Amino acid sequence: MQVTLYFSEEDEYLIRLVDEKARRERRSRSSVVLSILEEFFEKDKRIGEILIDLRVVSPQQVEEALKLQKNGTKKPLGEILVEQGFVDKKYVERALEIQSRFR
Repeated sequence: MQVTLYFSEEDEYLIRLVDEKARRERRSRSSVVLSILEEFFEKDKRIGEILIDLRVVSPQQVEEALKLQKNGTKKPLGEILVEQGFVDKKYVERALEIQSRFR
C-alpha cells in the first residue's frame, strides 16, 4: 500500500517529531505514522470492535458471539468467534496484540 501525505509549513514540526521518533525507535517514518493512527483509532476499543475494524467479522457475527457468551459460556469472545467459524485465530491474535499495546 502506498500513501502520500501532504502537509503545509505549519505541520512541519509534526513531521520533525515523527522523524525523531522513527530514529529513536529505529523504524521508518511510515511505520511510526501508522502506529500513531492505530493507537488513535483503536486504543479504547474492545476485541469485537477491533475485529470489525479489521473487516474480518461483521457486527452481526460479534453480536451473535456476545449472545452466546452471555448465555452462560465463560469463554473469551475471540475464542467463541473462532469456534463459530466466524474468524481465523490469527486475526484474533492480531486484535489482541493491538489491544494490549494500549492497555
